[in-house]
Amino acid sequence: MSDLKRYVQPSVATAALVGLGVSVYLTFVHFQAAQLYCAVSGAIDCERVLRSGFAVIAGTTVPTSVAGIVWFAVGTVLTGARISAPSRPGLGRAQMAWSAVGLLTVLYLVFIEIVEIGAICAWCTVAHVMVVLIFILTVTIRPSTAT
Repeated sequence: MSDLKRYVQPSVATAALVGLGVSVYLTFVHFQAAQLYCAVSGAIDCERVLRSGFAVIAGTTVPTSVAGIVWFAVGTVLTGARISAPSRPGLGRAQMAWSAVGLLTVLYLVFIEIVEIGAICAWCTVAHVMVVLIFILTVTIRPSTAT
């Protein structure tokens, strides 16, 4: 198991960078009114999700993908810190807490997509899967190494 543990943080970093890329893309689409490459049929309808009132933060013009950029960027910094200073006190707990915040947010957003909007955004789902993956990887590290 300890051999596998050395791959956890690089895997978390990779997932965070993928999520960051998706969040940047969705933010670009929002502000530039660029073409969104996504299916628009039935339950998978990125347009419906991203044009809903839930796609912006508190009724502003700031898309929720900006919050994704912030979350993934902070997650990347925490992961980089864990890689460069694995025994630094508090980093493991901070990373676990940050991943838990992300997981709770994803649960809320998926609820909104399914129940309130009635459609799922494929791009959002990629970002959501990255958050869940980061959470799972982060909590798989033994507490003794989660300093």
